[in-house]
Amino acid sequence: MKVLIVGGGGREHAIAEAVARSSKVTKLYCAPGNAGIAELAECVPITPMEFDKIVAFAKDNAIDLTIVGMDDPLVGGLVDELEKAGLRAFGPRKNAAILEGSKAFSKDLMKKYGIPTASYETFDSAEKALEYLESAKMPIVLKADGLALGKGVLICKNLEEAKAGVKEIMEDHKFGSAGNHMVIEEFMTGREVSVLSFVDGSTYKLMTSAQDHKRAGDGDTGLNTGGMGTFSPSPFYTKEVDEYCREHIYGKTVEAMKAEGREFKGIIYFGLMLTEDGPKVLEYNARFGDPEAQVILPRLKSDLIDICNACIDGTLDDQEVEFEDNAAVCVVLASDGYPVSYEKGKEITGLENFKDKDGYYCFHAGTKFDGDRIVTNGGRVLGVTAKGENLKAARTNAYKATEWVAFENKYMRHDIGKAIDDANE
Repeated sequence: MKVLIVGGGGREHAIAEAVARSSKVTKLYCAPGNAGIAELAECVPITPMEFDKIVAFAKDNAIDLTIVGMDDPLVGGLVDELEKAGLRAFGPRKNAAILEGSKAFSKDLMKKYGIPTASYETFDSAEKALEYLESAKMPIVLKADGLALGKGVLICKNLEEAKAGVKEIMEDHKFGSAGNHMVIEEFMTGREVSVLSFVDGSTYKLMTSAQDHKRAGDGDTGLNTGGMGTFSPSPFYTKEVDEYCREHIYGKTVEAMKAEGREFKGIIYFGLMLTEDGPKVLEYNARFGDPEAQVILPRLKSDLIDICNACIDGTLDDQEVEFEDNAAVCVVLASDGYPVSYEKGKEITGLENFKDKDGYYCFHAGTKFDGDRIVTNGGRVLGVTAKGENLKAARTNAYKATEWVAFENKYMRHDIGKAIDDANE
């Protein structure tokens, strides 16, 4: 079968690597892809929001399955457009992708159906938000309602910071139209854990747990980013936590979406906070996480194509979803200055060191070809992932592998997965 992946980052590279393992796939395309994906797929120069061109390409090339990796085209309705053209697509339709596309929608959904989350209020004017903050408990969390590349969340320690945050989101429009509406919610403390699930509208099947590192600097300092590294599984996602979430969060979310007439088929990413009062939902995403996909998919034993088709057909209950009994750690290699300002076009060397290295991966996030050279083309450049028999071994392997590749202004955090060591002390 012929498969098309929509997107061009580290997540899509991880998806491509998993898809390429399937014996059912005879031809793989990616729009637009990147220099790393080009080793696995034929990259086509179509951007993810060019829906007409994507649909036309899929029809002209008799694509059997399109996997939409990114949030923007999902929220924009690409799956709907593909289905209208009689094409099979993996991912939620527009009316279901709102679960990620609007934080206000997802918070209201959780309140209506009794899904545990932080208390909150929503605002459509800066004036009302500022008025509310005068009597709010600090610290507090401000969230741009729409999509903001994983960066539209501000944690404010005091009233002064909170007021500045409202200005940033709603008046200065730092996150564009995503800040036209805003959610203000209580600040929760505890361990963060990500749990992804495949969903076919009624049935969900969990993937292995993971834990992301959002802040740019060691010790969780600096600005929020799209993610500086991750590990899987999380030692903090215990059997007790799993049982609680299955009863109070996962199934209730799937059923809530169905009850609202927004049947969800694809991937629901549950961002959880393990609080003293039990697990609560921090956020939902409607697709694979990035970089979480880079530690989850390498551990997937089952055929991803079979799973995608089962989600589309509503037969997930009959489909096995198995993961290897090991661990993986991903360290993001970024351009120094990310996420604010950084230089592009720096030559990357050493990529050949990953060839034929079992259990090691170098997922391209922001790269492109410059003649026969591969150069940096983004803030997050590469995701270096390694597996190991346990988390400590995987972390050691991943950091060893970061030394195999080089480019000018290479930057990374040095404490990805340090929580693993802390938990084992």
